[in-house]
Amino acid sequence: MFLIKQAQVYAPEYLGVKDVLICGGKIEAIEDHIDDQIPFCQVIDGTGKKLTPGIIDPHVHITGGGGEGSFHTQVPPVKLSELIGGGVTTVVGLLGTDGISRNVESLLARVKALREEGLTVYALTGSYGYPSVTLTGDVKKDIMFVEEIIGVKLALSDHRAPNVTVDELVRLASDTRVAGMLSGKCGMVTLHMGSDDAALSKVRAALEQTAIPIKIFHPTHITRSPKLLQESFDFANDGGYIDMTCGSGGEGKPSKCIMKAKEQGVDLKRITLSSDGMGSWSNYDKEGNLIKIGYSAVDTIYHEICSLVKEEGMDLSEALTFATSNTAHSLELFPRKGCVRVGADADLLRMQDDLSLDMVMAQGQMMMQDGVLLKKGTYEKD
Repeated sequence: MFLIKQAQVYAPEYLGVKDVLICGGKIEAIEDHIDDQIPFCQVIDGTGKKLTPGIIDPHVHITGGGGEGSFHTQVPPVKLSELIGGGVTTVVGLLGTDGISRNVESLLARVKALREEGLTVYALTGSYGYPSVTLTGDVKKDIMFVEEIIGVKLALSDHRAPNVTVDELVRLASDTRVAGMLSGKCGMVTLHMGSDDAALSKVRAALEQTAIPIKIFHPTHITRSPKLLQESFDFANDGGYIDMTCGSGGEGKPSKCIMKAKEQGVDLKRITLSSDGMGSWSNYDKEGNLIKIGYSAVDTIYHEICSLVKEEGMDLSEALTFATSNTAHSLELFPRKGCVRVGADADLLRMQDDLSLDMVMAQGQMMMQDGVLLKKGTYEKD
């Protein structure tokens, strides 16, 4: 049991200076003042500090991504300490280009491991390819019967994509939608978007031909090209969720793209941020040959929030939404996740006035306190 005293609470909307009581992994009370003489309760001073929801990252290659430059370029699995250090308390794990040497079985095993270590973790079946790689042999059954699996992944408009037809996209989305309904999950289709001129054209065609709700499709990496970005803004205004990958600079930097969306009157509640953590980034020449490869860190969402506040002048309460409440709504996890309110999971961050991160709590378990990492993965070295 913990009692955080006199913190500036961002829920993510600013609630003022409050005391927050945590018990059994949940937020039990938020009041102006709570008696600190509670037996067996650890009191934490929040004076002058900001208390926020933990970051939800909907796109992490938890088993490692990469491999486009042959076997030696496969990225290692994510470490628990890396996620904690980035303020991430909820994760959606997925596969990437490689759905052959990496599979849903190993993905699910890593999900279960990170859950045992204290985080909230979900998974997507499938990978870039089509037909989708699965655990049970059927996307519908994976979502329906595997607790951790909440949707499927597919690549579109990319030279590594399987080039599905509109009919195939419709069938996959329909199966995912129904399986999600039957299992009480969001039933999302996360779309890895490349920079091809086709952009969201097949998604638009699928929506025009069917009654599939737009919320089922979650295009990500949408800052890759000006055309894709603009089409994604229109998609958001029509009620879809769009996801920006953090860690890039220039005109594709998410903080700049969010400000552009704000200028254009885009519905900002439909924008989420992700890290693409442990996934590879790669550059190719005009002939499609790989010339450079690396991989993304998992702390980039936190840094993007800081950029929105410090570089773009956005209020923290608004900047947080892209990594907390918006994402929780998109995954249909709100209000259990993505907010500081009574009854929500105690996934909390504490920041100094300069936004430096000094405390991470996941489901009421202290993972980092006063800037010191308290929890590491089983085989991480001290």
